[in-house]
Amino acid sequence: MFLLNAWYAVAWSHEIRRSLFARRVCDKPMVLYRRQDGGLVALEDLCWHRMLPLSQGWLEGDCVRCKYHGLLYDARGQCVQMPAQETVAKSACVNAYPVAERHRLVWIWPGDPSRADESLIPNLYWFSDPKWAGDGATAHFNCGYQLLVDNLLDLTHETYVHPETIGSEHIPDAPLKTEARGEEIVVSRWMLDHEPASFWKRQIGTDKNCDRWQIAHWTPPANVVIDVGVAVAGTGAPEGDRRQGISMRVVNTVTPETETSCWYFFGNPRDYNIEDRELTAAIMQSVAGIFEQDRRILESQQQAILENPERKLMNLNIDAGSVRARRILESKLKAETELQGPAATA
Repeated sequence: MFLLNAWYAVAWSHEIRRSLFARRVCDKPMVLYRRQDGGLVALEDLCWHRMLPLSQGWLEGDCVRCKYHGLLYDARGQCVQMPAQETVAKSACVNAYPVAERHRLVWIWPGDPSRADESLIPNLYWFSDPKWAGDGATAHFNCGYQLLVDNLLDLTHETYVHPETIGSEHIPDAPLKTEARGEEIVVSRWMLDHEPASFWKRQIGTDKNCDRWQIAHWTPPANVVIDVGVAVAGTGAPEGDRRQGISMRVVNTVTPETETSCWYFFGNPRDYNIEDRELTAAIMQSVAGIFEQDRRILESQQQAILENPERKLMNLNIDAGSVRARRILESKLKAETELQGPAATA
């Protein structure tokens, strides 16, 4: 169900402090905290003794004290103290997970620690590049993570789900191009010489017709960065000249929580008016409302899937990107299972 040998966002950097932070990733309970030197620790959130979540306990220096019987675990997950006995069982330990910080996010590797390679962390540099401005946020969706990825790779839905903000009647009629670049899937669409949707009209500040683009880049397991924007029609944007336009990156990374729930980390960094904090806040407020509409759709879809197990999802031409992404993910899951055995996937 889940690709374990991969990096998943688990929190924003500012969320992990000198306190215990619980989160479930790929159906694995985890607890995170910072050591006294600021370094990150990620442990299995399950006491070896009676399986109480360690996140209900507290920190003592760089160690975690279980709230039930007082077992003390160090940052490697090894129990170093037990109640009423001097000898500590060597088997008394919990899993420790590779964890790293990159681009304002904390990433965790739930699979084989020996295969964790920080160079494989998704490059979401827009969150930390001073040439771009934008905040990030987190949402919890009660749907399988792949349904959310499908949503991000098929922006035709904007016409029907978000008609008052980013939707446009011109989106479904615009040619759609889907291509594979190794393990990356790129889905692109250009809408030429049309009145911009209300959200974009406010951003560009003109009543002129515009050329609009949506170029989505998916990388496994669930990272989607969408190059979006508008430029005054006929000024060369489709050929690469965006000087009379504005652009954003809709940066998304989705982390499976369980089979039917996920954590959604997102933001809309932009390359214009980057010093305007009020604009940043206004964009985030608008985007949060847009994604709340998506959440209602996807959670209803997930419920329908659960209620109709004999049915399967059907595909149209607009689903080409998500179909290709799912095939790549299935291939990687199969390879991981064959490499490490059935226990490699949850």
